[in-house]
Amino acid sequence: MALSVREYRARIKSTESMKKITRAMELIAASRIIKAQQRAQAAAPYARELTRAVSAVATYSNVDHALTQEPENPTRAAILIVTSDRGLAGAYSSNVIKEAERLVEKLKGEGKEVDLYISGRKGEAYYKFRQRPVVQAWTGFSDQPTYDVAADIGSTLIAAFLGDDEEAPHEGAPQGVDEVHVVYTRFRSMLSQEPTAVRLLPLEVVEGEERPTDEDLLPLYEFEPSPAEVLDSLLPRYVQSRIFFALLQAAASELAARQKAMKSATDNADELIKKYKRIANQARQAGITQEISEIVGGVNALADAQAGSE
Repeated sequence: MALSVREYRARIKSTESMKKITRAMELIAASRIIKAQQRAQAAAPYARELTRAVSAVATYSNVDHALTQEPENPTRAAILIVTSDRGLAGAYSSNVIKEAERLVEKLKGEGKEVDLYISGRKGEAYYKFRQRPVVQAWTGFSDQPTYDVAADIGSTLIAAFLGDDEEAPHEGAPQGVDEVHVVYTRFRSMLSQEPTAVRLLPLEVVEGEERPTDEDLLPLYEFEPSPAEVLDSLLPRYVQSRIFFALLQAAASELAARQKAMKSATDNADELIKKYKRIANQARQAGITQEISEIVGGVNALADAQAGSE
């Protein structure tokens, strides 16, 4: 049934209000992306130098550390899935979850049990709705992560990898996982964000097989009191820095996805307003035409009645 002109005007008004909201969210996301990119770029040199330090110690000391030892028969793996706390970001969280599900199927195909760790309310709600167990979840910081959160996540995953009951964050947490993976969204550009799955533990510190240049030479260290204690201090920080870098990349990707989604919503609102205005004009013109036809018909009927009476 065709709507009246008044109803179309009401729809136009509500769509214009929605357009203002999506436009404001687009501008907010655009302003925050720059800060998120700057934070990721600022953390990159620290992560790079920490990697070089860990590589140098691991290369020149020949010390086997618990975080670098490959298990002979791995049977259990942990996955950290980095999603968003809020929606209105297009397919950002769903793409990360799809990548995580592919990794879960791959690990289960290798005969491994999987423990899930979630960052972000969207991932937590996804697995809670499907009644799938989650060991631990962290929420409330997806667009502005801090190093403290990354340190907490890193300590939890390291404790699960080492099977350390004393460092376990809470009772009932599975212990003794053989692998730790992280699934997050890598920020390529404003138009490209790529869901990525990487293995976090056991650590693989590789400098490459090519001959290094003067700038790429590993630094030399004197170990005091011992290389093992140096690695005990460096490796956990290395894991935490990689998690923090993944959270920063995910935050920039989330904001870019939200800006793109809100721009699409604003453009769709514009098209919808134009459509409603065109239909409303057509309905108004049809109403005017009908009124004119009724007036002309009434005048003709009155003239015919007067001519008949004469």
